[in-house]
Amino acid sequence: MIDFENLAVAMGELDEDTVKEILESVDSVDAANAAMEACQKGMDTVGKLFEEGEYFVGDLIYAGELMTDAVEVLKPYLAGSETSGSKTKMILCTVKDDLHDIGKNIVRSMLEANGFEVLDLGIDCPAEKVVETAKAEGIKIVALSGVLTLALDSMKNTVEAIKAAGLDCKVIIGGAPVSAEACVNIGADEWAHSPQKTVATCKTWAGSC
Repeated sequence: MIDFENLAVAMGELDEDTVKEILESVDSVDAANAAMEACQKGMDTVGKLFEEGEYFVGDLIYAGELMTDAVEVLKPYLAGSETSGSKTKMILCTVKDDLHDIGKNIVRSMLEANGFEVLDLGIDCPAEKVVETAKAEGIKIVALSGVLTLALDSMKNTVEAIKAAGLDCKVIIGGAPVSAEACVNIGADEWAHSPQKTVATCKTWAGSC
């Protein structure tokens, strides 16, 4: 039986060997989803320790690499049998004035595993770039990421720019400062704290596009 609690602890402690050993035992979609939840819990611990000054930027980068590796191992199971994201092109970016890309990259890996063609516009992405790309590519789904509190203002500006341009896009926001209240204030269609919810939401939207 897979010890998911130990997996969460190992991820939080940046214990690469233990994380890899446990992930090698995953052999089903249910186990992969549980493993992702455990890894996400571990990443939450990493973020908390960083805020408390026990971890540093280098630790955050290492944690991001460890999480990305975990997603790669779990990809075959995370993709499941669903194909609703197949051939759906969407935008993903970290909003203006935010330079964090760990969460964005993890979400991109999972979206691609589920059949999406992800146009990753990178970090510190201005609203104008999102609008221009959405117009040029006929985008219907936009995912905005941010870690800093000030990212909420950038998300709001981006959503307002999308609406002002008359684009028919669904927008999901994600990242540490995001909440249900923030989602309403920003004017986004949905919010998520986990890659799994982001993927599930985008798959639902892709099925209705």
